[in-house]
Amino acid sequence: KAYEYMWKFYILEGNKRVSVLKYLGVPEVMADVIRIMPEKSEDEAVKRYYEFDRFFRVAGMYDIVFSEEGCYQRLADILGENLDEHWSDESLEKLRTAFYSFSKQYPGYETAVSDGFLIYLTFFGIDGLVTDRPEEIRKKIEKIHTEFVVNSRDKSIAFVEKPYAEAETASALSILMRPVYSNSKPFKAAFIYDGEPSNSSWIYGHELGRNRLSEYYQGLVETTVFTGRNTEESFTNAVRAAAEDMADLVVTTSPTQMEMALRAAVAFPRLKIINCSINHSYSAVRTYYGKMHEAKFLMGALAASVARGHRIGYVSDYPIYGAAARINAFAIGAAMVDPDISVYLTWTSLEKGSWREFMEQNGITTISGPDLIKPADASRDYGLYQIDGDGAVKNIAMPVWDWGRYYELIIRNIMNGGWEREQNSIRGQALNYWWGMSLGVIDVITSGNLSYNTYKMLNMFKKAIINETIHPFDGELRSQSGVIKKTDDPQLTNEQIISMDWLNDNVTGSFPALSELSEAGRRVVKFSGISSIYG
Repeated sequence: KAYEYMWKFYILEGNKRVSVLKYLGVPEVMADVIRIMPEKSEDEAVKRYYEFDRFFRVAGMYDIVFSEEGCYQRLADILGENLDEHWSDESLEKLRTAFYSFSKQYPGYETAVSDGFLIYLTFFGIDGLVTDRPEEIRKKIEKIHTEFVVNSRDKSIAFVEKPYAEAETASALSILMRPVYSNSKPFKAAFIYDGEPSNSSWIYGHELGRNRLSEYYQGLVETTVFTGRNTEESFTNAVRAAAEDMADLVVTTSPTQMEMALRAAVAFPRLKIINCSINHSYSAVRTYYGKMHEAKFLMGALAASVARGHRIGYVSDYPIYGAAARINAFAIGAAMVDPDISVYLTWTSLEKGSWREFMEQNGITTISGPDLIKPADASRDYGLYQIDGDGAVKNIAMPVWDWGRYYELIIRNIMNGGWEREQNSIRGQALNYWWGMSLGVIDVITSGNLSYNTYKMLNMFKKAIINETIHPFDGELRSQSGVIKKTDDPQLTNEQIISMDWLNDNVTGSFPALSELSEAGRRVVKFSGISSIYG
């Protein structure tokens, strides 16, 4: 008889027998085990243990122990199961066989075997572990050995906040070895979208950026585009076509494409592949994103300067990494102009209800709406706007993602040899380009409906952010539940900003439950949701 608490066993009866069996190297012994659950808390180990308990109840396996919360849910997704209903015999047999096969061939990198198993499944799936020969499994493990190293690091992501500068000490040989591009031999970039630009404001923005490349580089850069590639087969076909065309760069613009991009990176190791997402710790695919919280800080200050009744509405899209930083920066900027301001938060990704109805029900007429509009959508309810008494919409400002500028800088960085130098200088970490207003990839544009004093305030704040003399998260920070950061505490790290899971004290609203999200919302959260909230 034994008790089990937080993965440790305490023998109540049969101590001598267990001691002898342990001495003889017997890996396990039958026993009646009573599990004692810890009190629920925000402690990471406790939250991880509760997820393990859910997994154990549906799968009955004790061998798989992950080091992070959310991994059991990812494992369930891979097998087409969930953590609420008992898994099918077929899934359990496949899982046991696959884990045993992987464990026998895993050479013991720094990453624990269970975490390594999940990384392997992300790249290669589970079926091969059941059917492949041992030597084939070993070869696949070796192909992604860098991913195991990255996963083992405490700081697994390196945030690159500026393009890698042209090194003055670059050797003549390294310069001569770089590819030389010309109009007859252009740099080739392939863009792979998971939808159509005409139906998605997000993709439309990237498409504008792609088109700008041709104009800016005047024939030195050639781009191709693949749309509607939202399945494994169609995505792989697009990557294969890019590889056959000898593409220098493959651009994927949605976090939902990340896992497909990872598998493509292994299948086509020559390709440079980037994915527009944040906080993914894989070295095979580099990620890129913008510091939109800088623009939202300015938008909040603008909103408070024109708001009526100390109330502003804020419309967010998905509760993913970076979303809370944008909401909080907006709320902080607003509070700096009007200390009594309240920010009413809602989401476009909810299954039920409409954000417009939410604003109308709360009597809010100054609104920070969706950042982008669909090409076919004639609505003016985007960016920062006000609704007049007669119902007319008056646009005030909008944040801008300048993807053309972003892609221009990424391609120039590759042409200058920056990609390789980054690879050599940042070892054992995933690489995330995280650029903002100082590089011109993020901005705020305004209408003519502002006073000259408001323009003056906006420009002062903008210059201060670009020069890094103002940071939205400097000084004391207070959430809805208390003080997050004291005045003299160190500045928040990039990781803390991106992974924020709290809302500022002047925000009225909350993060939606997973069950409240639409199907599209749940899909996005599955790939980029804030892990401390959604696991």
